[in-house]
Amino acid sequence: MFNNIGLSRAILPSFALVGALMLTTQPVFAGECPADKIKPNARQMVDYKPVGVTDVTLGMIDLGKQPAHIEGRELRFRKLTIEPGGIVPWHSHDDRPALIFVQQGEIVEYASNCVDPIVHKAGDLRPEVFGTSHWWKNLGKETVVLYVGDVRKDPHDHNM
Repeated sequence: MFNNIGLSRAILPSFALVGALMLTTQPVFAGECPADKIKPNARQMVDYKPVGVTDVTLGMIDLGKQPAHIEGRELRFRKLTIEPGGIVPWHSHDDRPALIFVQQGEIVEYASNCVDPIVHKAGDLRPEVFGTSHWWKNLGKETVVLYVGDVRKDPHDHNM
């Protein structure tokens, strides 16, 4: 059994190494553009059509009829299934904030404000807000499942 001095000698060098690594690396959260890769208009709009995507609305609420009285808006909850090779076409969130939860698989986002593609894995949550325009592609061999909550203005807007 270690005494206090032996325990300190065994563990403290490990803490020092972890601390040094934390100071020398910049934190990047899963599914987020690294700070040094953010650039306005880094990527231009592409005209891909949806491929291998199933979009099912699971429910919606007319926010004009709720105590918040947000007229002309609906809160919508959807499930998107993207097959291998599938594409979610280019779209903007300037007027439609959303939260995307990756339930299954891995998918790549090509955002207008990020020089590099952004990889999203199961368990990631991606906020999509004003200034976000992008498209997504499933480059893997597994079907991707996304759950999407968004606030939509135009009920006839069928953009992803």
